[in-house]
Amino acid sequence: MQGEANKALGLWSATALVVGTIIGSGVFLLPAALAQYGGVSLIGWAITLTGALALAATLARLAMRWPQTGGPYAFARNAFGDLPGFVVAWSYWICNWTACAAVAVAFAGSLGAIFPGLVATPLRSAGCALAALWFCIGINLAGMREFGRAQIVLTALKFLPLLLFGGIAIWLIDGSHYRPLNPGTESLPQAINATVALTVWSLLGLETATVPAGSIEHPERTIPRATVLGTLLAGIATVLAVSAVIGIVPMAQLQVSTAPMADAAQMLWGSWAGMGIALVAAISCLGALNSSVMAAAQVALAAADDRLLPAFFARRSTRGTPASSIVLVGVLATALVCANFSKSLVELFTFVILLATAATLIPYVASSAAWLRRGQGGRLAATLALIFSLYALIGTGTEALLWCAVLLLAGLPIYYWMRRNS
Repeated sequence: MQGEANKALGLWSATALVVGTIIGSGVFLLPAALAQYGGVSLIGWAITLTGALALAATLARLAMRWPQTGGPYAFARNAFGDLPGFVVAWSYWICNWTACAAVAVAFAGSLGAIFPGLVATPLRSAGCALAALWFCIGINLAGMREFGRAQIVLTALKFLPLLLFGGIAIWLIDGSHYRPLNPGTESLPQAINATVALTVWSLLGLETATVPAGSIEHPERTIPRATVLGTLLAGIATVLAVSAVIGIVPMAQLQVSTAPMADAAQMLWGSWAGMGIALVAAISCLGALNSSVMAAAQVALAAADDRLLPAFFARRSTRGTPASSIVLVGVLATALVCANFSKSLVELFTFVILLATAATLIPYVASSAAWLRRGQGGRLAATLALIFSLYALIGTGTEALLWCAVLLLAGLPIYYWMRRNS
């Protein structure tokens, strides 16, 4: 059974995993956050896409050298040892199960745009979010092959409409929305840094194909191709769609919009188009939620197999899935949603994303540094990836960095307890 699971994901499944993780809820909400920056947002996109491709190239090389389950965790451990490896695994695990809560909440918000009664009260919103969460938990428990098939379907249902929307709408923009270059009160460097911090959030997840390496066919070949191809496809679709929305919806309306892409579609083609984009957004959230559950469980499995996390995380079902770890992800994400369900959807989403974004950048920094220390060739790409990751990490702000530091310190007692008892 385990041997079958080890061959569950091919090139298309792995590529769908990358695209499906990157294109989550962020692309549909990002235009509202970028509206105030006008033309500066294009500079931010250029930096972010360049940095993302440098990261993808670096991760591709790392995957060819170390095609091991755990992705960034395995890279950091192989290059720097157990403690850095644990820190990356712990950070990545936290960012993914917290992201599960955020994306589940975003799903509720997207579905609420179509069926307002489903989110009429905080309790209903929480129930809708948890239904999506446990639906994806069920898919992951069913096995990696079933997970891969579901991910291909969910990714196709959101990627193709998003690419079609962006490809058409980009020709209908009003160029005056991008003038002046820097309409805000911040200096140009400050504005660029802020836009990079925002746009990098919409491209998080490019490393996802490296995480379930043990379940991918010919990982030393498949993972690099899926990582670069998935990042490129998702990046193009995201930049086109977000830039089109900023160029179509007036800034004053865009800054207060809770569904900016749906608003743009409605302005261009009517209410039916707005409803269609809202449906695509809900499907997009499901795809990202499905992959976030997998990533959290797989990185914990890898660390547990190396005896850096308790054996509980390594318990596999008869289908070869880390069932205990998957269920724990569901329980923790459920607790996070329930503990904050009295907040509005936007407040809860913002709170959780604050944790997830900074925690994701730590593995990017570690992976880039790992190749610079142990790799051969490709040092320019790795250097660019490291600089970009540090720049984006600083751009997340003091509050996010403090939250990240607290969460990382909270894991150290587990590491030393495991070392003492190993």
